[in-house]
Amino acid sequence: MERVDGMGGRVRLRNLRFACIVTALALAGVACGKSSPPASSGSTSPSATVPPTIKQGFLSVGSCIDYPPFESVKNGEPVGFDVDMTDAIAAKIGFDKAHIKWVKANFNTIFTAVANGQFDMVAAAVTATGTLGAKRAQTVAFSNYYYDSRQSLSVNTAQTPNITSTDQLMAGDTVGAQKGSTGLQWAIDNLQSKGVTIKTYTSSTDSFRDLSAGNITGVINDESPSYAIVATMNDVKVVEPIDTNEKYAFAFAPTAIDLVTRWNEGLKQVIDDGEYAQIYAKYFPGTPVPPEYTPGGSSSPSA
Repeated sequence: MERVDGMGGRVRLRNLRFACIVTALALAGVACGKSSPPASSGSTSPSATVPPTIKQGFLSVGSCIDYPPFESVKNGEPVGFDVDMTDAIAAKIGFDKAHIKWVKANFNTIFTAVANGQFDMVAAAVTATGTLGAKRAQTVAFSNYYYDSRQSLSVNTAQTPNITSTDQLMAGDTVGAQKGSTGLQWAIDNLQSKGVTIKTYTSSTDSFRDLSAGNITGVINDESPSYAIVATMNDVKVVEPIDTNEKYAFAFAPTAIDLVTRWNEGLKQVIDDGEYAQIYAKYFPGTPVPPEYTPGGSSSPSA
């Protein structure tokens, strides 16, 4: 009995040691697994593969956020064509919506603000072509193009029902335009010499409110936003498109080379996989997508 108990004790001791070794190995395996967890599609932690930004893993976007249908606020959240495009492109390069922060900014100073590092980029219906685009390019780096635009004249049809063209504007008339905009530049270049007074506004929507109140004769502004704004007013109408052959781009600090490169790659993916066409149809229904923004097209300035 004593010998059997002794052998049994040694057997039990060996079994206990073996069990301890197996347990230790199992715990080590669990620890290694915890050190490299699989990526979760619902994770709120920033991706390690995103390009460099001011706060790594987060993308800050400067915008006026009062320029429908490109950007405005609905139920406390930014919405619009620029917002959806930013979300779509950002997702392609590793930023989910939880890591995108929109910053309201004054359009007249938005380019120096992004160049000075107040935010990572600008999404605000920014014209990157023409004389004003070239001037802006001295301060910022532009992405490839993502939208074609032109200007327009809006008037108060109750106050001036006979004005249907900028050719009819004359000395004594006052036209409104947003500070820093291509609409303002067009008005200065084409109307000021006729004696038309140019009144500037920090917010484009304020110029339309002044027009609705009968305080000015007309507004020169980008065509698509003008239609969106006047849709909320009774007597203000867009009466003339002005073909200026403008193209919009996103703007970045000149030093954000990696971010611009990755952004252009993401933009191409959004165009090529058809997501651009879906977003475009959402905000501009019935309008054909320009060829350069269809799969296989090129929105590069050098194209």
